[in-house]
Amino acid sequence: MDTKLQDDLKHTDQLLQLTKDFSSKFLSAIDKLAADKEIAVNCRISMPDSGAGGAAALEMFRQQYGNSLTAPAGPRYWGFVTGGVTPASLMGDWLTSAMDLNSSDKTSAAFYIETETISLLKELLGLPESFLGCFVTGATMSNFTGLAVGRQWAGLQQGVDVAKDGVAALPGLKVISGTPHSSVGKAMSMLGMGRSNMVHIPVVPGREQVDVAALEQYLAAHTGEPIICVANAGTVNTVDFDDIAALVKLRERYPFWLHVDAAFGGFAACSDQWKHLLAGWEQADSITIDAHKWLNVPYDAAMIFCRHPQLQSVVFQNAGAAYLGDPAAQFNFINYVPENSRRVRALPAWFSLMAYGKNGYRQLVENNINLAGQLGHLLETDPRFVLLSPVRLCVVCFTLNVAPPDEARAVSEFLTALNGSGVACMTATVYQGRQAIRAALVNWRTTGKDVQLVYDTMKILAEQVVNKYSYA
Repeated sequence: MDTKLQDDLKHTDQLLQLTKDFSSKFLSAIDKLAADKEIAVNCRISMPDSGAGGAAALEMFRQQYGNSLTAPAGPRYWGFVTGGVTPASLMGDWLTSAMDLNSSDKTSAAFYIETETISLLKELLGLPESFLGCFVTGATMSNFTGLAVGRQWAGLQQGVDVAKDGVAALPGLKVISGTPHSSVGKAMSMLGMGRSNMVHIPVVPGREQVDVAALEQYLAAHTGEPIICVANAGTVNTVDFDDIAALVKLRERYPFWLHVDAAFGGFAACSDQWKHLLAGWEQADSITIDAHKWLNVPYDAAMIFCRHPQLQSVVFQNAGAAYLGDPAAQFNFINYVPENSRRVRALPAWFSLMAYGKNGYRQLVENNINLAGQLGHLLETDPRFVLLSPVRLCVVCFTLNVAPPDEARAVSEFLTALNGSGVACMTATVYQGRQAIRAALVNWRTTGKDVQLVYDTMKILAEQVVNKYSYA
């Protein structure tokens, strides 16, 4: 054994303490760290012939990256839909790495941890027991899995076994949606279905919600053709929801696979006030829900829920791998998801669910929604800003009150200044043809003080930018 590795083994407790001290210092300063900033890191470090050991590696990390660390888990990171890491989920994640359990090994606790965590999530979200749930890396792989099973189902409607004969045996498969997330197109590309086979159905005017009448018109014109419909339960720009119950009724007349992309909007189910937005989703064929968003567990973690586990197994089974057991004789999660090698992503979620319970997550979700509404109200009543959509849940979509053609330039300058300030991080987007900005609030740490601090900073920066141009 390498001498440095031997030394680290002898001093594992000290190394863990050093790591704990570094982590504690980082977390204690997370409110003061920049939410986002431009960084320049010299990454051209040569691979050493002789290692320095764990303690020295930590010091090298501090020197190389310490000044570049930002706070994407902090209270004012509103860029991507990124939840923070709850204290309990951090505990679970540390244990996951320390134990290094393999979720594919049914002789370990890992299998039972995932099984129990999925049951807890179904109870939290009000999903029926008939759904099989599995952990995957994120919403992209969850959408990938749902579409893959939907592709298998669509093939069987045409007398084709896609898992056996390939997607070439199923020409004409279409995926239809009103406002699909970009990961849907990515999944279609990876699955060999082709991005060009995405059909964008018209949306309700002024909304991102699919127009049910337009959807029915398309279905009536394509009766008998293989179709997967992707419904949105929380679009990324405005957290708009499709009328899932209406889509379920349409499916009775025009058979199609109904996949619900509820990456973060699914957590509306935690609140009695908002769960009506998901009415009908319990009748979907498959559902995507992200864990490292509103569940506030560490990256990377999401879930796929599916009502058709037998089809799911046909697609993802490890046929012919004798050492993994017979897929038909023994349940194993690896026969239902893309990955064979699987860390115990369920454990951070298990810790957080047990630590905070239904009431904790209800309060987290409702607090974020209320804070997003406060920010939306401040912007709506400020002449320097234009609120582009009602704040439906936890995302605020807005722009600057600048006349075209200067709007895009003004938005870029404002966003660069805001993110450069370190006070907050938001992302650029395009909404109904206008250059826009979106703020996504899904972090358990965020408070009203954070909203006020960000708005006070926004006012100053907007005044500087808007004064360069003319009001719309």
